[in-house]
Amino acid sequence: MRSYALPIALLLGLSPFAAQAQVHIGIQIGLPVAPRLEVISPGISVVAGFQEEVFFNDGWYWCRRDDGWYRARSPRARFEWVEVRRVPRYIVEVPRGHYRNWRREDPRGVWMPPGQRRKMERMEDHREHRREERREERRQERREDRREERRGHHH
Repeated sequence: MRSYALPIALLLGLSPFAAQAQVHIGIQIGLPVAPRLEVISPGISVVAGFQEEVFFNDGWYWCRRDDGWYRARSPRARFEWVEVRRVPRYIVEVPRGHYRNWRREDPRGVWMPPGQRRKMERMEDHREHRREERREERRQERREDRREERRGHHH
């Protein structure tokens, strides 16, 4: 029994150091000091014209690689690996590769989180409906004005 006491004591004594040891995986991606950001959705921007998809949201730069997600506070900083659960969901949902070498005039259009496009379309439909109602109201007012003019000429 005594032969196990020393190894166990050593393991218990080293455990705080073992718990503190963490592996940090980081990458340098070579962004310019002040990359040009294009807004692609409310609160989400992408680094325009860059060979990798790099998003910017809430003070963080986010980069997706095959082995996961990385983030950095500044464009020239080392990007540290993060668990996918820590990446904003609407960035994770962006289709892979959609914003590589992105340009505003890109014919692929702007990606939006699920439901956002439908919401914007409904808002636009509502605006168009209101515009049509206002046009119809103006037409009706013009008709009434013409009727009034004709009545005024006859009396």
